[in-house]
Amino acid sequence: MRKVRFTRSNFPLILQGLNSKATSGKLAITSVALQDHIARNLLLQNLSLCDPVKTRWCRRAATETHCKRNHGTVKQKGPQQHDGEEKEYVLDPAAPPLTLAQKLGLVQSPARKLTVDEWSRVKSRSIHEGDSKQPCVICREEFRLQTQVLLSCSHVFHRACLQAFERFSGRKCCPMCRKEQYETRVIHDGARLFKERCAIRIQACWRGYVVRKWYGHMRKTVPPKDKQLRRRFFETKLQELNDSFVQYCHTDVEAFLNDIDQSVSSSRRVFHQFEREHVSEPQEDDWQKIQEKVIQRDTRDCPICLTALCSARLETEAGRTLAQHHSNRRTVLLSCSHLFHQPCLEAFEAFCVEGRPTCPLCRSPYHKILV
Repeated sequence: MRKVRFTRSNFPLILQGLNSKATSGKLAITSVALQDHIARNLLLQNLSLCDPVKTRWCRRAATETHCKRNHGTVKQKGPQQHDGEEKEYVLDPAAPPLTLAQKLGLVQSPARKLTVDEWSRVKSRSIHEGDSKQPCVICREEFRLQTQVLLSCSHVFHRACLQAFERFSGRKCCPMCRKEQYETRVIHDGARLFKERCAIRIQACWRGYVVRKWYGHMRKTVPPKDKQLRRRFFETKLQELNDSFVQYCHTDVEAFLNDIDQSVSSSRRVFHQFEREHVSEPQEDDWQKIQEKVIQRDTRDCPICLTALCSARLETEAGRTLAQHHSNRRTVLLSCSHLFHQPCLEAFEAFCVEGRPTCPLCRSPYHKILV
């Protein structure tokens, strides 16, 4: 290698050559940095358009590599539980490492991630606007227990709906405000509101059941103040007691009723026999009073054969013409003031086989005379 000798005459030329070499080296570094930055962006865009699964895998690998370099561990992102409740977490992967162009200031660096305080302000704005209470603007369905995401622009969507919108549109922008390059955070406000509504509905059903049960018990035990309702209440109670008595009575109901009928018939026979033994024969004055009752009653037909009666003592102007046709049938007056044909009463007495017969009308023992 040839050595260059520095002299006062060739020093400016040597310095100019060194400056040109430094400039060309700087341009080379700049071009390489820009080319590397463009290549990385094109690779990520092609992967995102061609294979979303492969894109997610590449991003996850880049995130794991970045975490290993900085912290020595890999942070797993997903549903986390804190004291029995699901904890919110950021869904977007960590920012990839800066390229050489971004480090040299040739290309603008990506925006920094939101801090916890900034996410708190974004969520407070979303809660104030009531986005979680409204249905998802993409599918128009309530959030319920489905996965819900909050964007950095304070808009809320279903996670599946937002992913479908990004695949359909081919770019990452908010469906509401069209903000690009947003951050997403999984929240559970919609699930919490849905659980509160379900708990309120369950409590309302239970309270209604308790009140209805208490009111039904009160109606069965406390009589009302209104007269008609009070009467109906006691009628219902009496009917329930009667039904319970019949239900728990192990005897035959028909046999029980037959025994009652036999007891009543035997009692009736005893009373009739007692009346027959203690009935005294009417005197002449009593017979006259009985005949006066018959005349006032104006009895003209025999109750047994339903034909006209004929009587010499009780003959009236209306009955004289009828008596001429039935002169061969005598009339019998009973002590109970009833009139019969003598043959009809004798046939009735012959038909009765149980002791002394009674009046065919009033069933009372009698004495009789011919009239």
